[in-house]
Amino acid sequence: MTIGIIGAGAIGQALAGRFVAAGEQVVISDSRGPRSLRGLVSSTGPGLLAGTVAEAAEEEVVVLAVPWRRLREAVAAADVSDWQERIVIDTTNPPGRPTGHLPGPPGSGSDGPGGRTSSEVVAGLVPGSRLVKAFNTLRPDVLGADPRTPAGRRVIFLSGNHPGANGRVARIAGRVGWAAVDLGPLAEGGRLQQVPGGPLATLHLVMEP
Repeated sequence: MTIGIIGAGAIGQALAGRFVAAGEQVVISDSRGPRSLRGLVSSTGPGLLAGTVAEAAEEEVVVLAVPWRRLREAVAAADVSDWQERIVIDTTNPPGRPTGHLPGPPGSGSDGPGGRTSSEVVAGLVPGSRLVKAFNTLRPDVLGADPRTPAGRRVIFLSGNHPGANGRVARIAGRVGWAAVDLGPLAEGGRLQQVPGGPLATLHLVMEP
């Protein structure tokens, strides 16, 4: 299996490094094109390939690791009308509250339009996908560090409306070394881990052996 990553900023690079270190194959992309990623590919190792956004979006597991304001642009560059049940991992966090960069009027607080969580808003941009919220509560430097610590494994929270997809992402996280905690559907679990406002936001926990 190959994991596609859309976005080569701090989060995208951190995840690419951890996935490759665990033996996963990764295609990473950004808005500037594969040539801009040559240095990253060279320094990360042979498990990482640079591709276009559309090429990264072809994989059966795709990570969205772009700033909230660039989501619509990134999804448009993927050029996918039906994601055909591919897993899309949403790592994004809205700045304060979702803005007009996404469809529909913003809701109150940190919720999306109509009181939805931010990941429910993102799910509407990738029709046909099985969206899983994950990897959004840790700083990039922590996310990119070895998930296995002397005290235990770093905890990754995830949520989604498709239990099978949640389980798939949890298994990927487990192979890398993280301890995955499934919080359930997006409406409940996504609200717990949503940044800002969720009680689990930026919480750095480890699970004892």
